[in-house]
This record gives sequence, structure tokens and C-alpha cells, in this order.
Amino acid sequence: MQRRFLDYLIISFKGIAMGAADAVPGVSGGTIAFISGIYEELINTISNVNKSLFKTLLNKGFKVFWKQLNGHFLVALLLGIVLSFVSFMKLAKYLLEHHPILIWSFFFGLILASIFFVGKQITKWNLATLLALLIGTALAFYISKLPSMATNGSSWFLFLAGAIAICAMILPGISGAFILVVLGAYKSLSDAIDQWDFKKLMVFICGAIVGLLSFSHILKWLFKHYHNITLALLTGFIIGSLNTVWPWKNTVSWHTNSKGKIVPFLQESISPFNFEGNNQLLFAIILLILGFLTIFILEKIGSKKN
Repeated sequence: MQRRFLDYLIISFKGIAMGAADAVPGVSGGTIAFISGIYEELINTISNVNKSLFKTLLNKGFKVFWKQLNGHFLVALLLGIVLSFVSFMKLAKYLLEHHPILIWSFFFGLILASIFFVGKQITKWNLATLLALLIGTALAFYISKLPSMATNGSSWFLFLAGAIAICAMILPGISGAFILVVLGAYKSLSDAIDQWDFKKLMVFICGAIVGLLSFSHILKWLFKHYHNITLALLTGFIIGSLNTVWPWKNTVSWHTNSKGKIVPFLQESISPFNFEGNNQLLFAIILLILGFLTIFILEKIGSKKN
């Protein structure tokens, strides 16, 4: 089916939603891609970037190469992701520092709805899919409990962080930004964006490209041969990630960052009624419902396009 300009504009908006989600530690852009109906096309498009594609460019010209690449789709999506990620990362930092309960409530509702929509795509339940669901849940929950490492801004580390984080970014339920926090690279990357440090940004982007091209082939193979098991594993990832975005946290321990500021190191989820200070429960519930409804809208758009 030939896509119109409006179709590519909608893809860019989906990219904006993915970029905004990936900018928040705890939320996965892969979840947005899955719900909005472009996930498997994205994985297939990325995995098609190989030697034969560049042979096509040399032997058959740019037009055939671009069509085989699915270039219009890729550019429209990446444009939305990059613009959103760079701009929303600053806003996300502000909201997480000044209104953490409210932003986490919105994303908690968003992820809660995602569990239903990803899980319902599993066409056959058996012991294997159930085990995959439990393994995915346990793994994501374990990752959510990991403390942050010390900040590291060296080039080789940013390259490695980019390769690992991008794999998480395209997995529903596992947040690339949260992986950057755990690795100790989130602050280095956000500082590089604030200061327009192109050297650090290019090192990170190169690592992300290497990780993306490698990991997409694995995902494509899994979807082709173990579709239901892969979906169950991804659903488990989303369930396990709920602990990360639970709005009410109690700080167990603190540490001093590179600027000499004391910040939370280890946190645990608690009941809103045990939260010290204003639990903002009414506004939190409203935003949770809004996040939940956002997924319904995205899923409706995705199902229409499919």
C-alpha cells in the first residue's frame, strides 16, 4: 500500500511519542511503537540494513536502495524520535526533580494499559509462553531494583552505554533511559545535550547504531520463529517495569553526585498512604487515568493503520 504524506506525518508523531517516552528513566519507547502498530515494521526495517542493501545501492541505484531500506518510514520516525528526545529530556529532568509523583503517575497508567494491549496479541497460551512471561517479569523487576553506578563520561563507556541502552529502548517494558541511569551514563548524556558536546553525542550515537543493527536481527529471528513466546517475554518485561514507575517511593540511601549534590541512591516502592509529605493522590489518579487512555488512543490509531 502506497503511503501518503499524512501517513508519514502520523509516523513522525508516533516517533515523537517514542522519543518522549525514552527520555524518561522507566518508560520504553518500544512500548509506544508496539501499541501504535509499527513495532514489527521497525524491527524488520532496521534488520534489513546489511551488506546486500549496500550492494543494491551500487548495482541498482539509489531509488531501489531507498525503497528496499523503507527510507521514508525510517526518516519520518527518526525525525520525530530525535526532535522529541532532545527537547523532552530537559523537560523530563525538570518534571522528575519538581513533580515526580505526577509524571510517574501518568507513565504508570500508560504502562498498565500497555500490558493488556501487548498481552492480547498472544494467540496461544501454553507452558512455554507462561514461563516466558514469568522470566520477562522477573528480569525486568530485577533490573528495576539495581542501584545506579557512578557517573562515567569516557568515550569508550558512552559507546558501550549507547549500544546497551538502544537495545532496551526497542524492547517494550525495558527503559533505555533507565538503563542509562543504572550504568551511570544518563547524566553524562543529558549534560552533553545541554552543552551541545558533539564529540560525546557522536560517540553515543555510533554505539547506539552498532547495538541497534546487531540486536534487531535477533528480535526479527525471534518474532519469525517464536512469535508467541517473544510476545509473552515482552509482556513480562512490561509487567516487571511497573516497579520502576511506581509514583510513591521511599529513599533508602543517598549519595553525592559529581556536582557535590546529595541525591537518592536506592529507593523502594511504598503505599501512597505511607508517603511522607503531600502524596498528591487525587491528581496522581487523574494523570494515571490519562496515561491509561493515551494507550487506548494510540492502539486505536495503530489498529486502523494495520
